[in-house]
Amino acid sequence: MTVVIVAGFVFQLAMGRSSFDAPLQYHLHGVLFMGWLGFYLLQHITAYRGKFVLHAKLGKMAYLFIPAMVAVGLLIMVTVARRNGGPFFFNVSEFLISNSALLLCFGALSIWALRVQRHIGWHRRLMLCALAILTGPGLGRLIPAPLLIPYAWFTITAATWVFPLIGMVVDKRVRGKIHPAYYWGLGLYIGTFALSMAIAYSPVGLAITDWFIEGSNGSNRPIEAFLPPDFSM
Repeated sequence: MTVVIVAGFVFQLAMGRSSFDAPLQYHLHGVLFMGWLGFYLLQHITAYRGKFVLHAKLGKMAYLFIPAMVAVGLLIMVTVARRNGGPFFFNVSEFLISNSALLLCFGALSIWALRVQRHIGWHRRLMLCALAILTGPGLGRLIPAPLLIPYAWFTITAATWVFPLIGMVVDKRVRGKIHPAYYWGLGLYIGTFALSMAIAYSPVGLAITDWFIEGSNGSNRPIEAFLPPDFSM
């Protein structure tokens, strides 16, 4: 999952489609979320080496890390939506409302995982399901999303479900049964996505989106996913 996320952003940077010339909110968002990846990997290393006391002490940092990520993540979504309406291959309401709901789902699953850290089976699997949510931006930068219009958001999100599904397959092979944490983690992820999409396309959701982007540059693009006239792969 870490490789997918990092590769997606590096690929777009190498292609010249993104740069470091962006407002402060973008950099704060990048530092926090990439920092979480490093923290997540560090915790894997401490657990693998049996450094459980250190693992638990470091884990307390997550109680500050996660709320900060959610707050900055919500800020960046509003900033991007108002700045340019989000990626053109997404509906603006999808990007703003569904994206925000999934970020909140990440926060909830992560905090739940922290609260049950003594139950290792639940802890590690809920954390995995939570991180799977964050792989969307990486995957979206690796696949030809413009060719998936108008189903790009659904396709990219559904593709991230493969990570918990891999875990379920491993559980079945190694343990003989699938741990319930996967059913809860992936179930809440999929349920949040379905509910957020229903809200995003409802009259209320569309009105909320219009309210957020009203008077900004983001309101100058169609709310639906579209291909810009000068677009080329």
